[in-house]
Amino acid sequence: ETKVSKLTSRKTKSAPVEEEEERPRKASPKITPIKQARRSSGAGMEVCVIKPTSIEDGREITETLLANRTVVLNLEGLDVDIAQRIIDFTSGSCFAISGNLQKISQYIFIITPASVDISGDFQDIFNGSVDVPGIR
Repeated sequence: ETKVSKLTSRKTKSAPVEEEEERPRKASPKITPIKQARRSSGAGMEVCVIKPTSIEDGREITETLLANRTVVLNLEGLDVDIAQRIIDFTSGSCFAISGNLQKISQYIFIITPASVDISGDFQDIFNGSVDVPGIR
């Protein structure tokens, strides 16, 4: 919500000034957006790295997917039961929007909206069975 207040002084009157109320912010997981360089088409893609701290962060993961952004989900250091609940919630959200979820490593996953395709098999790449230039 935005409040409009009129500020006046004794000597001059000023135009109405919009003041935005500060809302208390909920503690959120560490999210690191990674922006891709814009191509000639002007369309950009954003990848967010999310390291959740509780099951409530599953909603933020889903909202990121709904905003058409790819999520790299880092569950390292999280309790196994909480990590499993987050994966369950996220995989349901991913299914509902026809997205993709793929395991990169034991604790890291990539989740994409339907508009982003994942090609290749990350497991094969990271296990060394696929020869990718630049990755050793």
